[in-house]
Amino acid sequence: MRLARICCLDLDTFFVSVERLLDPSLCGRPVVVGGSKGGRGVVTSSSYEARALGVRSGMSIREATRLAPRAVFLPGHHGEYTKYSTAAREIVERFSPVVVAASIDEQYVDFHGCESLYRRAEDVDDDATILRVTRAMTQAIADELGLPSSAGVATSRSMAKVACGLAKPRGVILVPAGAEEATLAPLPVRKLPGVGPVSEQRLHRAGIETLAQLVSAPDTLLRAIFGAYATGLRRDARGEGGAELGRERPAFREHDPYGERLGSISNERTFAERSAADTESRLCGLSERVCARARSRGVRAGRVTLRLRYADFDTITRSRTITPTSEDVEVHRVVLDLYRRARTRPLPVRLVGVALSKLELDAPQLELPPFDAGDRRGRTVDLVRDKFGYDAVHLATTLSGEPRTHKRSTGPRA
Repeated sequence: MRLARICCLDLDTFFVSVERLLDPSLCGRPVVVGGSKGGRGVVTSSSYEARALGVRSGMSIREATRLAPRAVFLPGHHGEYTKYSTAAREIVERFSPVVVAASIDEQYVDFHGCESLYRRAEDVDDDATILRVTRAMTQAIADELGLPSSAGVATSRSMAKVACGLAKPRGVILVPAGAEEATLAPLPVRKLPGVGPVSEQRLHRAGIETLAQLVSAPDTLLRAIFGAYATGLRRDARGEGGAELGRERPAFREHDPYGERLGSISNERTFAERSAADTESRLCGLSERVCARARSRGVRAGRVTLRLRYADFDTITRSRTITPTSEDVEVHRVVLDLYRRARTRPLPVRLVGVALSKLELDAPQLELPPFDAGDRRGRTVDLVRDKFGYDAVHLATTLSGEPRTHKRSTGPRA
């Protein structure tokens, strides 16, 4: 039986690292990203030099200024963060068939079953193979982007997250199967995902400082602090957490300024293909997403591009020039035809992407007849999503292939 191989990869002090690429004079200095010195706002990222002075993410900029008056304070370059996050994701996708973004600077990678793909004669065992590949992945990010990163590999998502934290900065740690509880036992309770500052204080008041103490704590005590999550948290503290990567989360808010026609609008998705219907469902969802973004910009696209990557990392692209549109159904029809013509190999698919280009302004219609029912449909869908969340309305094909695991949104989401 093959072991789960979950890797948590984190781009170290990501915003600060990008700022240092833009301005190398910041290297070695305390840097705080989030706002101007002494101004409003909160700290979104801080360098290790600033952390040594007590600065932490989520702290007010004014408090950070008091603690580190000589630090460099920056409002940040969010467009650059998006660019580097996307580039890092593309590097990670070279190494594993399944990658799930947890945030703009954190990704979970599934190496399950990849041992035979990467094995070398000098590897003493499968752990050595995966450890070597993970180090190669972080080194590729450093060599190609200049960004430091850390990674933890384990048999569960929560253990991989803890291992990644222990590996910082610029390190890689693999926790072998069977060593999870011994690795976790001496650690402070705050090291476990799910234990926040308030829970930490309550545990400390109860005399629980380490994860070993948390594991042996009475059920009644843990339930009083964590409620229904107590049982799962105890399992995580033993290193017995699940191997699921979790739901894909947008790594960043897509920046689609109204009237912007430069470049293209694209979205991609990596996944473990279950069936052809599963892949077509994801293509439908991607078609919806890029069209919604085009309408938010007030543009129509004259070219549609499909990106398709097989499980052996072979990647192909197919494009077609079309009558400019921003309608989901029309774009999806083209994407589906491109996909069915391009899918010529029996191997599973691991990534699909849809891009819109040759963008032009969606000029207002001067003549009323004939009325464009399709245009009204798309904008009506946008209004519903603005009020109830993006997942409130989808084409039926999208819903049929990918189960929705969350409840109805209570407000707009990116």
